[in-house]
Amino acid sequence: MGFKMASRNKILEEKPPEKRPVNGYHTKENGYVPRRNGEVKKDAVEFHEEFEETPLLVAVLTYIGYFVLVVFGYLRDFMRNYGIEKSKTSKEYANEGFVPLYSDFESFYTRNLYVRIRDCWNRPIGSVPGAQIDIVDRATDNYGWTFRFPGTQTKALNLGSYNYLGFAENEGLCADSAETAVKENGIAACSTRHEFGTLDIHVELEKMVARFVGKESAMVFGMGFATNSTNIPILVGPGDLIISDELNHSSLVLGARLANAKIKVFRHNDMKSLENILRTSVVQGQPRTHRPWKKILIIVEGVYSMEGSLVRLPEIVELKKKYKAYLYLDEAHSIGAIGPTGRGVAEHFGVNTADIDIMMGTFTKSFGAAGGYIAASKDIVSHIRACSHSAAYACSMSPPVVQQIYTSMKIILGEDGTNKGMQRIKTLADNTKYFRCRLKEMGFIIYGHDASPVVPLLLYMPAKIAAFGREMLKRNIGVVVVGFPATPIIESRARFCLSAAHTREMLDKALEAIDEVGDILQLKYSRKLKSK
Repeated sequence: MGFKMASRNKILEEKPPEKRPVNGYHTKENGYVPRRNGEVKKDAVEFHEEFEETPLLVAVLTYIGYFVLVVFGYLRDFMRNYGIEKSKTSKEYANEGFVPLYSDFESFYTRNLYVRIRDCWNRPIGSVPGAQIDIVDRATDNYGWTFRFPGTQTKALNLGSYNYLGFAENEGLCADSAETAVKENGIAACSTRHEFGTLDIHVELEKMVARFVGKESAMVFGMGFATNSTNIPILVGPGDLIISDELNHSSLVLGARLANAKIKVFRHNDMKSLENILRTSVVQGQPRTHRPWKKILIIVEGVYSMEGSLVRLPEIVELKKKYKAYLYLDEAHSIGAIGPTGRGVAEHFGVNTADIDIMMGTFTKSFGAAGGYIAASKDIVSHIRACSHSAAYACSMSPPVVQQIYTSMKIILGEDGTNKGMQRIKTLADNTKYFRCRLKEMGFIIYGHDASPVVPLLLYMPAKIAAFGREMLKRNIGVVVVGFPATPIIESRARFCLSAAHTREMLDKALEAIDEVGDILQLKYSRKLKSK
């Protein structure tokens, strides 16, 4: 097929050649001063991440709240079983003599709690997910089991979409170029990359992605989740070890499980935990045989989407070199949104991209499109082209989507002849700093890194999850509220996603509403301001 084949167990054996960092990759802005050999000083900057401990009283009340919900849940299940209350739970029919396909007990949480909060964010949107959105109005007579739609819409400020650089637009250069792509190439390629699905625009986009992230080669895929879940298994396998951050995205977790490699998990951003696992794994080798691992792959994310934290990349690179491991970096939430020129966490920390073996990212966030990419050495990308299940079985990326990504990336690079890309990056950074500082001043507990556009605000108690989302929507502000199992059981939260499309007036309106709702629901748990 014209692709260079390589063994899965050997493809990472050859280190990519050392390259000079691309423009802007070694910056002094954050205190990381590159040495002559390209390494960075790990102690040169403070990370400025907030993870204030949950107040003891709040934790106790949260557990009591869940206990009450469980008790009432069992009581209602008892009433349903005896016909006292009508059950609206999904049931299997005509399966006499067969084992049930799902456990009724396992759906207890979904049946009795999740259904109460899902209406807070599971609402149809009748517009692009820009700074403002049109939410389709609806009503329910049975606590969210079914809905009525009166045919009206509510315009709300959008604080829930991953539209970091504001490219989710239906007009402008990106929209015009996507429309042209439809006329020239159609809506879909209608084939896989291995057959007839590779068009000239796919090749051009891959060249630009490789240049943008500072790697030798790149390949793009039509789905971000599948970029991880279908490609990790062809890079590692039996006899290999995967060391994964405990908060990695489910696509990374699924990809690691499908790889049939040994998996070990280290505590989030804990370098001592990571080094202990690396040291023990190198010394003891594989289970039973104690043979050396064929290779060790560390998997981390750039920005963690539920925590708002940044990976401690310089320290991880140092450990990776020390123990001769390999590094897989998922930049789904950091590419375009982090760094002085939007090149992600490598640029933010001044780390040479040659020290990162595989760089993965998605186009669904900063680029206002869909799909994902993997950038690495030519040998690794050639292996992925030949062996990836996505390349063999999935339809290739739609031409207008490719063009949207290509055009937005040109704008970020300044190759459109303007400085609009840099303006968007600067505006996002300013909005992030302003929004985070104001929330902390109000007394909320906020998680994450100061540079992260993902801003989690801790709600804790289960009753406040739904209440916060509804109260904010009453004030025409759309937010995402998140609870267990997406978060630890006592750390439910609202997750704000900032955008370059947000004006200062929009943010002030949102902050005023958050402040008001925070007082109503008593959400200002932080003890830092009180102690001053």
